[in-house]
Amino acid sequence: MMHPAIKIGVTYTGSDEKHSNYVQWLKGSDPIEIITLQPQHTDLSSIKDFDAIVLSGGVDMHPRFYNNPNIIYPNAPLHFHEKRDEFEIAVFHESQQCQLPLLGICRGMQLINCIQSGTLRQDIGTISNAIHRFEEHDKAHGINIVKGTLLSEITGVTRTMTNSAHHQCIDLLGEGLTINCGSDDGIIEGVEWTEKENRPFFLAIQWHPERMYKFHLGELPSAKNIRDRFLKEIKKIA
Repeated sequence: MMHPAIKIGVTYTGSDEKHSNYVQWLKGSDPIEIITLQPQHTDLSSIKDFDAIVLSGGVDMHPRFYNNPNIIYPNAPLHFHEKRDEFEIAVFHESQQCQLPLLGICRGMQLINCIQSGTLRQDIGTISNAIHRFEEHDKAHGINIVKGTLLSEITGVTRTMTNSAHHQCIDLLGEGLTINCGSDDGIIEGVEWTEKENRPFFLAIQWHPERMYKFHLGELPSAKNIRDRFLKEIKKIA
């Protein structure tokens, strides 16, 4: 007898192709239902009916959400999507109130950092962009994982490879967050709660595990182990 499907809400990235990567990665061959979350279609009160939430990647947040008046900077988008920003901030708060496991990916990590009163470096600069910024395809680079963190426990390694497709990064770390990994050029690549007791599972990372399979990296602990642990945490409460 098949168990009832796990129901995971994933915020819409803005691209059907990119969004499908999340669906494929999370579902695999398991009985999992993925619901797309968008401001124009999602009632926030429905968040309580989900088993977990993923805050996905996408366009830069509007700088006002990290108290920066500057909207003109290198590699800034032509248009910000403030309704998405506001919606995902609300989704985050609802997920925490409902004690749901939460995974933040790329923009999702940056958003959570800003919610926690952190800030962003608006552009990481020419040298780091050569390592991290998307150009026709994702970049790939190593990360160093901090021993004793949740990410260290999940991956079981102190160094691994990830893909990369970003031009912004965390500047001031948000309140209550701990850095769990970083790149060789000093960019924060992952965060988690400092105090984890009596809180739902939470992990946020700068890379895109959902599309590492495209580069034959899908079996690395920075992708497979994260999915496996996320689903394990969901099944504890589903």
